[in-house]
Amino acid sequence: LKGLGALAIVIGCYACTDFLDVEVNNQLSVDEFYKTDEDAGQATMAIYDILQWHQNQWGSGWSSPYLVKTLPSDESQAGGANAGDQPNYVAIDRMTFDATNAPIEATWAVNYYGIYRANLVINNVEADNDFKTRLINEAKALRAYYYLELVTLFGDVPLILDELAPSEYNQVRVPATQIYAQIEADASAAAAVLPTKSTYSSADKFRMTKGTAQTILGKAQLYQEKWSEAAETFAEIINSGEYDLEPEFKNVFAEAGELGVESVMEAVYIETAGYDWGANGYPWGARAESNMHIQLMGAREGAFSGVDSLNNGWGFNYPSEKLWNAFVDAGDVVRRSETMMSEQEFIDAGGEYDGSEPFDYQGFLRRKYGAYSTETNDGVFQLNYGTNWRLIRYSDILLMAAEANHKAGNDMAAQTELNKVRSRVGLADVTATGSDLMNAIVLERQLELALEGFRYIDLVRWGMAADQLDNFQTGKHELLPVPQNELLRASNLTQNPGY
Repeated sequence: LKGLGALAIVIGCYACTDFLDVEVNNQLSVDEFYKTDEDAGQATMAIYDILQWHQNQWGSGWSSPYLVKTLPSDESQAGGANAGDQPNYVAIDRMTFDATNAPIEATWAVNYYGIYRANLVINNVEADNDFKTRLINEAKALRAYYYLELVTLFGDVPLILDELAPSEYNQVRVPATQIYAQIEADASAAAAVLPTKSTYSSADKFRMTKGTAQTILGKAQLYQEKWSEAAETFAEIINSGEYDLEPEFKNVFAEAGELGVESVMEAVYIETAGYDWGANGYPWGARAESNMHIQLMGAREGAFSGVDSLNNGWGFNYPSEKLWNAFVDAGDVVRRSETMMSEQEFIDAGGEYDGSEPFDYQGFLRRKYGAYSTETNDGVFQLNYGTNWRLIRYSDILLMAAEANHKAGNDMAAQTELNKVRSRVGLADVTATGSDLMNAIVLERQLELALEGFRYIDLVRWGMAADQLDNFQTGKHELLPVPQNELLRASNLTQNPGY
């Protein structure tokens, strides 16, 4: 199913001739497939498959949606060998990107691939037993997630709920309000049917749950400033008892914490299945599913010699001095030490540094999503990292609940949820109210969720991006550009302002 085609707005319709009507032997048509439980299960796994597309090649260079969401923020620098090493990532970091940027195009495309595959399950699987009913609602929750990714980054986007005939390929963008309405409808429907996390077997902990769907719903409500509704949704999740904070922050991103008590949604990888760097050649042009960006973000090989189980890497996405100072000013030693380390700490721990100044390096190295030797194969490790992307964590839910409650006028409830997160890392309770409380929530999200792909989106929705981000242009950089290739393929699409 990985070879299923994407929406026409993603890949276009380059040729439509009579040969498409020729019967293909040994393959099932859409009408013949989706009948059995096995068919439905395979089709649903194909939707999850898209979550792993973080080392896909698109246009030229690597194209990770994670870095597209992370690099525009003030948390990190693009890095690499020089400005010409993955220039698309450098452009995103510098806010000089345009509509031809390949990683931005990939982010648009992979989410529509996910939506296309979700539509196939929703529209073709018959809910004639409990198993298939669950799968249909997993597909709805995943479709809601993919649309939430699109609307937060691109604003108005095409709303596609069915498989399109060639005559329907030229879609228009619909208002973001319609996209959010669909997200809420899908997430609500899924939450009403999906099992809770605790009822899944250990092999199925990666699946969408009632809590995952509720979180997507609550986030959509929060982003629309439906404060009271969001607070109620998050309260349901918190009161369910299905999730909790990992007692030790150091375990949140360790292998032991994967799909653990704090996990609400993850993109799953294993270190024993990847791509052979040497024997099979480099997979240029592939939609490779290996989590190689962990290697990409390791300390620059040659300048640094690894320490603390950290492999050397290619020096991308270095933590920024601004992030370091935020941790220091807050007295947040626990999270700082598990998120990043200073050059001196690296040396003191036995690491070696040749004294050079790698491109974009500001004196700090990454530990969160670090290139740990314990999470990779002993063989050709670059393509075989088993590190899961933590897409939704319980601490994020608590902080969104704090924000929603504060905005809804319930500062006491906001303090309660905020202080749960602070207590884990030994920080004093926040007793502030009003704008001071909101400032505390803003800071807590910066520290707790550092380098996880939320900071840029948060600053934009809070109206703080122009004050915090270098080169941010108000009226332009609140949204990413609609990819130029999509505009060429679908003349009804329009571009975002400023591009």
